[in-house]
Parts: sequence; C-alpha cells; structure tokens
Amino acid sequence: MNHTAQPLRFFYHPRSRAVITRWMLEECGARYEPVRLEYGTTMKSADYLAINPMGKVPALAHGDIVVTELAAILAYLADLYPEKRLAPAVDSPQRGSYHRWMFFLAGPVEAVMAAKSQGHLAQQTPEQAMSAGYGRYDDVVQTLRQAVAGKHHLCGDRFTAADVLMASYLRWGTMMKLLPDLPEFSAYGQPLLERPASLRAIELNEADLALQPA
Repeated sequence: MNHTAQPLRFFYHPRSRAVITRWMLEECGARYEPVRLEYGTTMKSADYLAINPMGKVPALAHGDIVVTELAAILAYLADLYPEKRLAPAVDSPQRGSYHRWMFFLAGPVEAVMAAKSQGHLAQQTPEQAMSAGYGRYDDVVQTLRQAVAGKHHLCGDRFTAADVLMASYLRWGTMMKLLPDLPEFSAYGQPLLERPASLRAIELNEADLALQPA
C-alpha cells in the first residue's frame, strides 16, 4: 500500500489519551503531521468541529477520511500498515480475540473507569449492575486479570494494536487508581510499555508538554 498517497494528520493534546495513538503511529513507522489542539479553544473551533463534532482528541485525518475514537484509530492504522502485522489476518483464529479485547477496552473498561472516577459505583444496586454495559466493577477487573495473566500478548504470540490499547489502559487505570495495581497487570504491561515505539511516543509527548500553547 502506498501510505504517502494521502496525507496523514494526527490531532492531539499531550495531556490526553492521544499519546496512545502516537505510540501506534510510531509502531507503524508512519509519516504524519501532528496538529496540537488546546482545550476550550482550538479543540472547539469551527474548523476542528467540522472534523470531529465532539470537539475531542485524538482524531486522525487520512486524506478525506476521518477516524475518531481511540480504538477505531488504532484498528484503522493496523489495517493501513498491514506489513507491520499489528492486527491478526482476517482468516486468523486470533482475529476474534483481537476484536473482543479492542471492543471490551473501548466499551466496558472505559465506561467503568469513568463511572468509578465520578463516584457512581459506590452505591451501585444489583439492578443498576444488570443494566450497565460494564456490569459490576469487580467483574471487569477479573476479566482483565484473566485476559493478561501469564501472557506476553493478547492474540497468540504476536504484538498487535490490542496490546497497545490494553497496556495503555492498564497503565492509565492503575496510575489514576481506577484499577487495582495487580501483579498480572504489571507483568504483562510493563515490557510492552518499554518497546522502542512506546518510549519514542512518551519522549515526543514529554517534549510537547514542555511547550507553551501557540
């Protein structure tokens, strides 16, 4: 695939989950234009709202194609750079696990962490747990533990975009005390966070944090 046929623009702020997208871009060896936006100003400008009406980051523009939502961006990049093998082949027996964990992280995990950060779980009733997509907090944690226990990768023996998302969410969740700091989480996630592409993304993000907004 000719990746340079269309420009790739990455909309971000360094204090956001866009750093996860940057990790994925570095894993892909992508050539891209970083476009920093600021909260409350350029992120809510008419120009950017035409790209993402939510006025949030990250977002990716590939020519006329716009992709928002973190997991969707990672999956799009994995398909855009198939030679990097960051997604199992469509006919691979690991494809199901790949979709399962990408959507589980983007759905129940993100929702339950948001609910915990806002104090919505303290008085959760059984009826509320039944209607919530994430069910009970303890069930989500146990599912995550089982997913990574004793594993180097989520999908067989290869690193994929699902590992980028899982390792990043486990790091963020434990750092913010939204997930327990379990040994299974660190044993799985820490080696992935030390990959060269992850370290480059963190270095670029730290450099951005040191810059004053334009």
